[in-house]
This record gives sequence, C-alpha cells and structure tokens, in this order.
Amino acid sequence: MIRSELIQKIAEENPHLYQRDVERIVNTIFEEIIQAMARGDRVELRGFGAFSVKRREGRMGRNPRTGDSVEVEEKCVPFFKTGKLLRDRLNGKETTPE
Repeated sequence: MIRSELIQKIAEENPHLYQRDVERIVNTIFEEIIQAMARGDRVELRGFGAFSVKRREGRMGRNPRTGDSVEVEEKCVPFFKTGKLLRDRLNGKETTPE
C-alpha cells in the first residue's frame, strides 16, 4: 500500500471527511513521525510497532569492486520494531486489542 492508497481507503471509510482533509491528516502524521525521529525520539504506535533511530559507528569498509579499504562515516538509520498485535496477525494468531 502506498500513501495515496492509504488516503483513499481512509476517505472511503469516512465519507463525512473531504479527501483533501484526509490527505492533510495523513501527511501531518507522517511529518510528525519524521520530525520526532530527526530529534532522536522514539515513536510508538501501540499494537503496530515502534520507530526509533539507531546510530551506526564509523568503521573501515571495503570497496567491493577494487578491494580497497574505505572509511565509512558514522550515520543514523531508521529502525522499526513490530508490535505484538501486528506480529501475531502476521503469524495467523488473531488477538483482540486491549
């Protein structure tokens, strides 16, 4: 599912909302998650999962083409850990949300 499909699905299930309003809501949610992660905060959506940022230390790597040593700089990478409800649904175990 892509962003536009998500917006369309929410708009269909909520006919009292205009599509442009649904689009604004979805974009705001994504933007808030991105801004929180940019600050280094953790974003938890109960039952779905948690987004966080992991820092990778700088290291010496190898260029696969030439075999030369290359310095890889420190960097931050996004990390997602699934919630129990999502994990259970993916594995065919139906659980009711608390």
